[in-house]
Amino acid sequence: MKKSVYKFLAKLNKTLLPSFTKKRLNLSKASKFQLAIIGWRYFVTTKALD
Repeated sequence: MKKSVYKFLAKLNKTLLPSFTKKRLNLSKASKFQLAIIGWRYFVTTKALD
């Protein structure tokens, strides 16, 4: 059940949150908010793939 929740969150992230790789965002120039979004997307994606 836990994995299915993370898969659902990953789909929500894909549709709702911006993709910074498509925008060619430089991580050294990213704001704290952008870094938080990147971290959240990474966390959810890794949990959904496990």
